[in-house]
Amino acid sequence: MDTEALRSFVRAAELGQFQHTADELGVTQQAVSRRIAVLERELGVRLFSRTPRGVELSLDGQAFLPHARGIVAGAERAVGAVRPGSRALRIDVLGLRSAQAVVLHDYWRSHPGTELDVVTLRAADPRTAVAAVAAGEIDASFRTVTDPAALPPGVRMIPAFHSPLELLVGPAHPLASARRLSPRQLRGHRIWVPGIAPRSEWGEFYDQLAAAFDLRIDAAGPHFGDEVLLDILADSAEVATLVGARDRYLWPAGHDLRRIPVVDPTLAYPISLLLPATGPHPGLRGILTHLAGLPGLPEAAWLPSWAARQRPGPGA
Repeated sequence: MDTEALRSFVRAAELGQFQHTADELGVTQQAVSRRIAVLERELGVRLFSRTPRGVELSLDGQAFLPHARGIVAGAERAVGAVRPGSRALRIDVLGLRSAQAVVLHDYWRSHPGTELDVVTLRAADPRTAVAAVAAGEIDASFRTVTDPAALPPGVRMIPAFHSPLELLVGPAHPLASARRLSPRQLRGHRIWVPGIAPRSEWGEFYDQLAAAFDLRIDAAGPHFGDEVLLDILADSAEVATLVGARDRYLWPAGHDLRRIPVVDPTLAYPISLLLPATGPHPGLRGILTHLAGLPGLPEAAWLPSWAARQRPGPGA
């Protein structure tokens, strides 16, 4: 059933004039008359009777009106649900305790009226996120394609922010008492990052990090979750891991874990944002402005080869 014909019927019933209906809908009076006539033929009833003042609903028209109103309202809600700016901004993050999620939460707290839908695609391969952005399933994704030339024409990638790394250790670890550490001081220590997925952006990051500073990055075993990892760190004098400075981790007070900044140079994980090349969701403008205002890295900082050293921001 033609929703424009239904909309014309509803407004004509409310206004009592085909001409007023046509003026409001931006069409001719003849177009309104044709729509109503087609609708009447489809239903097999007369919806209006003509009067000297215009039109009045027939008994069938009165019975049909509330149902037509419901259909028109439902169609308008359906369109509004997918119209950019009328629906929630849908952004993919690596995890709900990740630096990306923390940054988005900070933005939302300062802009509490923002309609924001934070999701996790649960996919290690960033090409999955690229496909989701290209298909319109999400509006943006905090993922990195380390070879930007591999991006399809409909998706672009911009720098979002850099996440400085910290060493996370238990109280028995030999580095536990340090207030800060240099990459050189990490040599020889087992840095356990379980579950590094092949072809993932973080897999390439840790390969380059290990090669640049002669570090022992151990990716052995599946990742059974943050709770298991934190339990192991709390009881170990040998195992450490690297976490982002903004990543949110919670552990029991008895674990007494220590987060130690890595400096001289600061080790930083570059976080990018994938978004449509054209027609991005209007809500992204505020997110990009917020990202541009985040603190930058110190001069002495290390980034992997694919990360440009420009300041992230809306014009990137």
